[in-house]
Amino acid sequence: MEEIVNKVANSGLITFNLEDYYHEGERVVYDIKDNLFQGLVLREKDFRAFVKENDWSTYEGKNVAIICSVDAIVPTWAYMLLTSVLEPICNKVIFGSLEALEQSLYQEALNKIDWASYEDARVVIKGCSNKEVPTFAYTEVLRLLRPYAKTLMYGEPCSTVPIYKKPRNKK
Repeated sequence: MEEIVNKVANSGLITFNLEDYYHEGERVVYDIKDNLFQGLVLREKDFRAFVKENDWSTYEGKNVAIICSVDAIVPTWAYMLLTSVLEPICNKVIFGSLEALEQSLYQEALNKIDWASYEDARVVIKGCSNKEVPTFAYTEVLRLLRPYAKTLMYGEPCSTVPIYKKPRNKK
């Protein structure tokens, strides 16, 4: 009887799973529109009082995207003031959409990786995941791996799409 050989396991491919870098913390939006006077303008005195008196503990450990969903006059310092009270208790706080928040979370996680450890590696960037991985993360991991990896592929080790192959040094 012939031995069954797992060619994928013996291929030397390294699977890079972006899902491993997904931050599990809850994502929430803080919409400053709720602090506007008549839905148009932010009043400094009222806003400062709100920021001082509000119980911000509901945001503890969460990932917060600060936005203003209406066309209104909101000075930059207002977003900064909100960030100053949220940042110490949140995992992450940004100005922007939930999509921008997700990008920021992935960027932070990817910045912690020692990419040189992938020198001359054959890497498959895993395509299927159980968590939502933004397209940004796929393009960013490719950009970060490209200077090091020998080959980059997308998909699953048993079925990959070639993306990049390092040129051979011509002598």
